[in-house]
Formats: sequence, C-alpha cells, structure tokens
Amino acid sequence: MDLKTAGCAVVYIDGSFVTSKELPNDFDACWEESGVDPHSLDPALLTFDPGRATQKARYLGELFPAAIAAEPDGLSFFQFFQVDKETGRGKGIVAISLGGLQ
Repeated sequence: MDLKTAGCAVVYIDGSFVTSKELPNDFDACWEESGVDPHSLDPALLTFDPGRATQKARYLGELFPAAIAAEPDGLSFFQFFQVDKETGRGKGIVAISLGGLQ
C-alpha cells in the first residue's frame, strides 16, 4: 500500500529534483512515520538492501522514514537532507502534504 493510504501525512523530497539541475535524474525522500500503519505499507518502503535496489526498481528513488538515523553522521534523514553535502551549510527540502493529520 502507498504511503498516503497507510496514513502518512507528509513526505520530504531531496535529491536533484530540488536543485537547479536542468536534467534531474534522481530523488531521495523521507516520510513522517506518525500515524502510519507499518503493516499496511508496501514492503519495498521498508526494504533497505544494498544501494536500496528494491526501492529504486519500484519507485526510481530512495524513501526513508524521516526519524531514522542517516549515514554517516547519525542525523535523522529529515535533518540529513537539509545539509548540503559539499558545503555543510543548511539547505531547503520540499515538503509534500499527503493530506490527513499533521
């Protein structure tokens, strides 16, 4: 089942789709776990195999629960996506409301 149907209210998008790249080619996302029934989720959303191959095959990108720790520094994915990897400075991400409670 998709995130919205499973109860997710917000997804945050990062990756080249939220940059000034003329031809973006990927996305990274994290999603708010509050209110989500994990038993209703598509199992691919909870599969973190090497390179997230399962997620990339199904969704053409990577999707993580927002509060889990990101590699390598232990920040949550929500926090990690808001740091420019090259400069270490803060940056914005895109929040997409899926409706429901927030």
